Amino acid sequence: MTKKKVLVTGGAGFIGGNFVQYMINNYPQYEIYNVDLLTYAGDLMKHHNVENYENYHFIKADIADRDKIMPLFEKEKFDYVVHFAAESHVDRSIADPEIFVRTNVLGTQVLLDAAKQINVLKFVHVSTDEVYGELDFDPTTFFTEETPLQPNSPYSASKAASDFLVRAYHETYGMPVNITRCSNNYGPFHFPEKLIPLTISRVLNNQKVPVYGDGKNIRDWLHVIDHCAAIDLVLHEGVDGNVYNIGGHNERTNLEVVRTIISALGKSESLIEFVEDRLGHDKRYAIDPTKLEKLGWKPTYTFETGIEQTIQWYLDNKDWWEQIISGEYQTYFQKHYSFN
Repeated sequence: MTKKKVLVTGGAGFIGGNFVQYMINNYPQYEIYNVDLLTYAGDLMKHHNVENYENYHFIKADIADRDKIMPLFEKEKFDYVVHFAAESHVDRSIADPEIFVRTNVLGTQVLLDAAKQINVLKFVHVSTDEVYGELDFDPTTFFTEETPLQPNSPYSASKAASDFLVRAYHETYGMPVNITRCSNNYGPFHFPEKLIPLTISRVLNNQKVPVYGDGKNIRDWLHVIDHCAAIDLVLHEGVDGNVYNIGGHNERTNLEVVRTIISALGKSESLIEFVEDRLGHDKRYAIDPTKLEKLGWKPTYTFETGIEQTIQWYLDNKDWWEQIISGEYQTYFQKHYSFN
């Protein structure tokens, strides 16, 4: 296999960080470039084991900074771009939509311009199932690649806008692109404000676990390593211009997820505290991944095996998440959930 230069944007974040590790482990002949601004959810601790590798390169940069991004592409002549970098937390988008538009829309457009300038071999845009809006509770209904986009939060609206930009660059300029839309990810290095790591960390500290509304909102859970394998397949085998949905067929209510974690850690469900529901809280997400499965992908984790592995990872890596949940993050948590 020929040597390629792969740019991973947002490679200090949760999914992007796992993808950087995945690519280094599976493609040692590739040059992996990690571009990240290192905002609140990004850290380089997860890459301490590869930071001295000759084929790993970190560049701190804002993807919306055209004066930095365009020269970088001209200099390095990347073959592949895998674009994770995004503001991704719905609650934060409700509080401050503008930064989501800047990063998710304008940042994507800058990357597309830079990729077009050097004729990249493939631009993979990592999106979300949230762009489809919500499903009802009918277990026979699923999002497919043909489902109309109906985003319901500033976050998902900004991701839908970036999806449309990527599609337009393919249709207008012939750029070789793919868009992937995944269900909720979980696994190692998940930032502690998201449901699963938040629950694990608070249960371990015998703190109340906030559950929005009645806890009956349903999500389809996908282990991050299964997601990385799917993106790898799309990068190398995806048909140009196509969208691929990535889902794990692991639907659970939020309350079921919280109860599973509490039970696994041997704690009491008295730690659950129902809080005022999130604005515009989508009822259910569920993905039909048939198209990607026909390309050759299958998830390897069930929710049962994946959540067990994830809980154990958080038990084994307290140093990582304990330093994150101190300081500024505590202020954010109190603001959004109104208790400590």
